[in-house]
Amino acid sequence: MEMLNKGLKDVLVSDTKLSFIDGKAGLLIYRGVEAKKLALQHTFEEVAHLLWYGYLPNADELDQLQLRLKKGRALPASLKAILEALPVEMDLMSVLRTAVSSLGTPDHAWPPTVEEAIDLTAKLPTIIAYRYRKQLGLEPVDPNEDYTHVKNYLYMLRGTEPSSAHVKALESYMILTMEHGMNASTFTARVISSSESDLISAITGAIGTMKGPLHGGAPTGVLNMLDEIKVKENVEGWLRSKLSSGEKIMGFGHRVYKTKDPRAIALKEISSQIGGEDPWLDLANFLEQRAIELLEKYKPGRKLYTNVEFYAAAIMKAIGLDPSLFTPTFSASRIVGWTAHVLEQAEANTIYRPSANYIGELPANLIK
Repeated sequence: MEMLNKGLKDVLVSDTKLSFIDGKAGLLIYRGVEAKKLALQHTFEEVAHLLWYGYLPNADELDQLQLRLKKGRALPASLKAILEALPVEMDLMSVLRTAVSSLGTPDHAWPPTVEEAIDLTAKLPTIIAYRYRKQLGLEPVDPNEDYTHVKNYLYMLRGTEPSSAHVKALESYMILTMEHGMNASTFTARVISSSESDLISAITGAIGTMKGPLHGGAPTGVLNMLDEIKVKENVEGWLRSKLSSGEKIMGFGHRVYKTKDPRAIALKEISSQIGGEDPWLDLANFLEQRAIELLEKYKPGRKLYTNVEFYAAAIMKAIGLDPSLFTPTFSASRIVGWTAHVLEQAEANTIYRPSANYIGELPANLIK
């Protein structure tokens, strides 16, 4: 009988040049470069270029990519009409899924192109910001062509120029979550593309997967936890109560990383640069230290450390992003990884066709 690997855990399904993850060593590499280094030293546009083209751009190439991203930000009138018509109670991830699906025209065919990837990456922040402001009863803010990709996203959400510290914090987060191997949403995109379906269909499927709380919802869980604890004086009792009852502590532990999540390390460093004494980040830092100590006591040998969602939630709260924006913003960064994987899939395509282990009944006359 063949070995069953539920959830395809540890099953190799493809070669890739896009990213390398070493969970034991705590490494995340984008095309040969440490993701932490990229987050601290480079821009969103530069890292997107690296994933799409295979190398960091020179000045002229960066200018060209920035221009193409800026050109793609505007939404067609038909999409604006859809955003206006969707039910007011519809959550942002469902809106994003529906909006992206509406972009599927005969112009989008297989194989996918980098130009399509750039255009879609440019439009996601505009879709999110347009709908978010409408839900608040505010007029949408047009893109600002003088601003970089991440700065423009914050500007469209707020309607005012964001601080450089907030831009850097969000940009670092979006770089660190841009790509992460064959995760559930990326695998979905590659499966859809493997049928020679178009890029829009592949990304619509990826967004649908990201919408699930087991994939894209973890930062919200961390936010709820910190909201419940409120102050440092409550940390000890809250943690011991949860751990004694066997409950999970959100933001700790990762399916891949068995040591410190390199993305969390980078975000912690970035959080210290936001500026000022932020009580939210102070609480997060204190909680992290005490939680790791208690997790070792209550779950010895499990090696449960802070993951990227922990500091993602703390940073997003510190820069003023509403919780409803957490997973959509995650998607606005992962769109680069999704599209890079779809492009890679098209280079040597084979349709995915795994097997299932049948455990149902058989007709009596066929049983021997």
